[in-house]
Amino acid sequence: MKPMEVLLDKVFDTNGEKAAEELVKFLKEKGLKISTAESCTGGLVSQLITSVSGASDVFGFGYVTYANEAKVKLLGVSEKTLESVGAVSVETAREMALGALKSSGSDIAVALTGIAGPTGGTEEKPVGLVYAGFAFEGEAFAFEYRLKGTRDEIRMKAATKTLEAVKLLLEPGGEL
Repeated sequence: MKPMEVLLDKVFDTNGEKAAEELVKFLKEKGLKISTAESCTGGLVSQLITSVSGASDVFGFGYVTYANEAKVKLLGVSEKTLESVGAVSVETAREMALGALKSSGSDIAVALTGIAGPTGGTEEKPVGLVYAGFAFEGEAFAFEYRLKGTRDEIRMKAATKTLEAVKLLLEPGGEL
């Protein structure tokens, strides 16, 4: 596995549409399918992917689970997890990604949960805190983004970073 610090250093805030085009092309070449589970991005990752012509070859399922109830019902996130660490956590991001992977039958699933602002942040969990979850072959992990900007900027940065990270993780030498 690539150290997360190295991976995050390689992930830049480029154009979301460009990142989606590159990912769709990459997934087609590899014969892989992706699914998404989104909270704070509200379907933005799915929108970026499906804006690419031919995305249906690699994308079939996108879950927008903004409410905790949806995370539990649609993705199987544990109520205990939500009660103990909250929706904005590494644990929830992992469970969201695993749930999307399991229910969709995709090869890889990504999940995003966080606080886009401008309200809702606390000292412990400030605006701009986003967790990205990744699941592949039944394994899952998540890492943290600390983003700055307006609500829309935070959402787009989180979506773009996640699209870029998927490709980096799936490249040779980039195990999940």
